[in-house]
Amino acid sequence: MDPRRVPVFFSALLMTAFAGIALSARSAMPATCESLVNLTLPDTTITLAESHSAGPFTPPGSSTPQQLPAFCRVAGVVTPAVRFEVWLPSASAWNGKFQGVGNGGLAGTISYSAMGAALKRNYATASTDTGHQVTNPDGLWALGHPELIVDFAYRATHEMTVKGKAITAAFYGSGPNRSYFVGCSKGGQQALMEAQRFPDDYQGIVAGDPANFWTHHYLGGHLWPALAILRDTTLAHYIGPAKLPAIQAAVSNQCDALDGVVDGILTDPRSCNFDPNVLLCQGAETASCLTAPQIEALKAIYAGAGANIYPGLLPGAETGPGGWQAWLTGADAAHPGGHLGLGIPFFKYFVFDNPNWDFHTLNFTTDVRFTDNKLVNGVPMASVINAVDPDLHPFRANGGKLIHYHGFSDPDITPINSINYYESVTKVMGKGRHGLRQTQEFYRLFMVPGMQHCSGGPGTDRFDALTALEQWVEVGVAPGRIIASHVENGVTTMTRPLCPYPQQATYEGEGDTNDAANFACTRHGQEDDATGGD
Repeated sequence: MDPRRVPVFFSALLMTAFAGIALSARSAMPATCESLVNLTLPDTTITLAESHSAGPFTPPGSSTPQQLPAFCRVAGVVTPAVRFEVWLPSASAWNGKFQGVGNGGLAGTISYSAMGAALKRNYATASTDTGHQVTNPDGLWALGHPELIVDFAYRATHEMTVKGKAITAAFYGSGPNRSYFVGCSKGGQQALMEAQRFPDDYQGIVAGDPANFWTHHYLGGHLWPALAILRDTTLAHYIGPAKLPAIQAAVSNQCDALDGVVDGILTDPRSCNFDPNVLLCQGAETASCLTAPQIEALKAIYAGAGANIYPGLLPGAETGPGGWQAWLTGADAAHPGGHLGLGIPFFKYFVFDNPNWDFHTLNFTTDVRFTDNKLVNGVPMASVINAVDPDLHPFRANGGKLIHYHGFSDPDITPINSINYYESVTKVMGKGRHGLRQTQEFYRLFMVPGMQHCSGGPGTDRFDALTALEQWVEVGVAPGRIIASHVENGVTTMTRPLCPYPQQATYEGEGDTNDAANFACTRHGQEDDATGGD
């Protein structure tokens, strides 16, 4: 066992044991919903337990009701400030399973929408605010509170899981027979953290577009591209949103046909050796060309901060609601996108403890090391918040199965990060094809061509990874492909298979290119047996 896991691992065992002791007298008989407010759990206060009839339910902080089946709503707080909720379907509807759901960004709120989706599938489900309350990514809560950073990094998710299972057992008279975790973005980081630190928490995990290399993503993923276009006060390098269609068109003209289908989707953007120089203005600057400083900025965005820091973004799907305007350019230079909106609070309040810190002062030579080594309760920040441990042997030994997906056109978290992590796991599992086979027995990565961050983009962004995971965990059928759809105005316009990496969906040369049935999962143009033909 990794020595970094030992204290957490044994504390988790003790926590579970204590919870079992507290519930032993009452878990054999189902409890009423309202009586759960009196449930005794270690370091926990149950603040609410109430029944809700089937129909509209408007979560706190929202004005939009969800249409939900009847359920028991339980809310609680784990010391010091980890708020969580558990939603429990009626005993007759319960599928016997538990689902933890993840957060996004810097968290701070309960993920009510994800809980509603789980409840509709008859799961008992839980979510946490990860130990702080905030409605925008200001990060101020972390200033001077290293214990809250630990909660945000991993502890809150584990506590939510332990307490959620205990409450489930008290309500139904027995605990869940299977437990799953589903999350994307920050939720993907939570998912991989659970697999690495707490391999006994879940039998099945879905990790989407994970921000698992947190410190380097916030340096090289958030601030590097932002500084590429906002590096000086003259704004000579700034690429405005009006220029994004020209960039995407140039990428498509050069690379769209590489996969054999001209459809505005790059099956594997890594194969696109896009040359931004084709966009250089030959006369007066217009929306259809870039100046020399803008070309320099675009090259930096694609190149990334360096092999030892973080890879760059991949070309493709620069436009659209979830594209570069949302994450990079913003509406204009005075109103930048999500990269700065998330990156600046992290460095102000997690790293430099300085509310007046100016992102222009970031030094990629020295501040990478400083960020990784910044002590959080005596432990380096990188060891606290990064979920990059490639040794998943404990998770596999527990029978765990992991489905990991990433949009190949993600403008927030570069998809290369997911590929790098997956390949690091295969190396731990063995050499070459043997390592890949060993990994794919319990862990499969699905790259999603044309999908942006967790959803959106010109590709197929709607797919059911959870059902595929259930089949793998409960029936033993590993996912050889997952069918994904692209939907416009409620109408499915395209389906494609998502293939286990390193396979890719390859058009077979006949039939409708919008029909998944006409694509095969291949590797290097040949049918690949690395997945065992499932």
